[in-house]
Amino acid sequence: MKNLSGLNIIIRGAGDLATGVALRLYRSGFRRLLLLETAHPLAVRRLASFSEAVYLKTVMVEGIRARLIDDAAQAEECWKKDEIAVVIDPGAQCVPVSGPEVVIDAIIAKKNTGTEMEDAPLVIGIGPGFTAGVDVHCVIETMRGHNLGRVIYRGTAQPDTGIPGSIGGYSKERLLRAPADGTFITTCDIGDRVKGGDRVATVGGVPVTAAISGVLRGLLRSETPVTTGTKLGDIDPRGKTDFCATASDKALAIGGGVLEAILHYSIGSKET
Repeated sequence: MKNLSGLNIIIRGAGDLATGVALRLYRSGFRRLLLLETAHPLAVRRLASFSEAVYLKTVMVEGIRARLIDDAAQAEECWKKDEIAVVIDPGAQCVPVSGPEVVIDAIIAKKNTGTEMEDAPLVIGIGPGFTAGVDVHCVIETMRGHNLGRVIYRGTAQPDTGIPGSIGGYSKERLLRAPADGTFITTCDIGDRVKGGDRVATVGGVPVTAAISGVLRGLLRSETPVTTGTKLGDIDPRGKTDFCATASDKALAIGGGVLEAILHYSIGSKET
């Protein structure tokens, strides 16, 4: 691989976990970052996600700016301004044309949606759905606990349990999910304080209520079409509003694993 600062890195996804990865890489000197997103991102932690650039054209997270571009070829202009580039390309059509040195699949789909080990000299899968040595070179563990952020060179990450990690002693209770198919409507915003039992939103006219008290750390945009079970929001029982706009400990731990993997393949031993 060439000079590390000159590596072209593509990250599939621009939600909060992908953003944590991008922040860690950017601050470590990797500035040629291109994030691929869908036309309608569903990230609930919008204030800590570069995916918001799809709606706002430019967005700042922890002092680092990302900008939406029309085509991957325009990424160079963002990089000259020390900006992260975001492009709408859910199918990763730009990968073979761009010829990146590193591809990171951070879609968090719990399955591989098309990433292949041949996509780049180094291909990294984030979370379950990938097998190191088969469809990616390595996998980063996303399960909270002892192995969070660990780089896996053989095998897979722990399977998805469907149970979110505990924060402040709460797990499933802290998430808001769609009770029906329909349009998500809310007058609340990220950073608002809610109490258990408060009506936070409706989906197709069906109320969505908070199970616990805390701060809305994440919330979808109002008037977003959703299906039953879609994650709508995230209540943080710790009650700290400054957590709303910063990357989580989980996102940064995963970003640290990605950084380790890139350095391992670039300047370290390739033996595991």
